[in-house]
Amino acid sequence: MRVFILLCLFLGTFSSAYAKEVIVEVYKKKFRPAEVIIEQGDTIIWKNIEKRQYHNVWFKQFDTEEPDYFFPGESYQRTFKDTGKFPYECGPHPKMTGIITVVEK
Repeated sequence: MRVFILLCLFLGTFSSAYAKEVIVEVYKKKFRPAEVIIEQGDTIIWKNIEKRQYHNVWFKQFDTEEPDYFFPGESYQRTFKDTGKFPYECGPHPKMTGIITVVEK
């Protein structure tokens, strides 16, 4: 029984070690890249590399209220546990759109 528990703990640690972080740059009022495909458990980090402009990342299917802004030099991140397509936009700049597609590991 102890061996089984240790094996489960090891495999849990081992599988989470392979989760990725993917960078999406926010620049010139665009998400770059605008479309990203990741696996379950991966994290997207949006980095605002503008000189003066604030932005946010608004997943309207999850968030009823517009989220806080992040300013130049700041970032926002989200880990995706469910599969599917997740469109988003920038609240103050609704023409800025992107989509995250999450597939099974």
